[in-house]
Amino acid sequence: MKSMTGYGRATAALGRFSLTVQVSSVNRKVLDLTVVMPSGWDELEAEVRDAVREVAARGKVHVRIELSGDAASKADWDESAVAETLARLCDLAATQSIPFSPTPELLWQIANSQRSGTISLEDESARDTVLSTLQEALRAFSAMRAKEGESLLIDFLGRLEILQRLLQVVAARAPSVAPAYRDQLLKRLADSGLEFDLNDERVLKEIAFFAERCDITEEITRLRSHLEQFTALLRSKGEIGRKAEFILQEIGREVNTIGSKANDLEIARHVIEMKNELDRVREQIANVE
Repeated sequence: MKSMTGYGRATAALGRFSLTVQVSSVNRKVLDLTVVMPSGWDELEAEVRDAVREVAARGKVHVRIELSGDAASKADWDESAVAETLARLCDLAATQSIPFSPTPELLWQIANSQRSGTISLEDESARDTVLSTLQEALRAFSAMRAKEGESLLIDFLGRLEILQRLLQVVAARAPSVAPAYRDQLLKRLADSGLEFDLNDERVLKEIAFFAERCDITEEITRLRSHLEQFTALLRSKGEIGRKAEFILQEIGREVNTIGSKANDLEIARHVIEMKNELDRVREQIANVE
């Protein structure tokens, strides 16, 4: 089991720059991936996305690749390119009969546009460094998600044990509900002072109708099966979040039906406890991939 919350970071030297790759994620029902990279590295985005998909199937994942260091902030421009650009602007102004007098601000803008603040990925060694650093960050990212997943699994298994115990109590109590109702009905009739026959068809029908209406045998059987399926799913590999959410819906449906049919105070009390545990599981399952 893996959590959808994770973070990984890796750094490396890349020429005169310091390369930093950060990968983070939060909950999302599908894989929602965003990638931020230095200008001119767009060709690498497809490979970055493929690498992330290898380790994450769900979640809002953000990948940030940055270059930093003195070289990234220095005005390391190509003087000949600046001069050529300025000359072309002068020629353009002359052909359009526009007075042209370069200012320091214009010169700075041209020079700044020629700055070399990044590295070309045409260099295979640079490309390999970026991808290997990404893989290192993804390993740290995956390790954190796996560790979080282990903590969630322990919590889930503990709550499932509670649900199983509550279900056992409900199953043991269920057969006594109809006989208890029969005794109460007969006592009320006797206390009313009315004469009646224990074999009166009307009394027997009322008891039979109640017994049928409060019978929760099928719901208990299905609920027990759903809890077993959920436990097995939690211990399985790969993406489990969507299927877990579906099984939890089925578990909730059976619990609600038991609560509405049982017509017994003790069972109702245990149903409330089961609902509380289910709510806690639902909150946490939203964090699972």
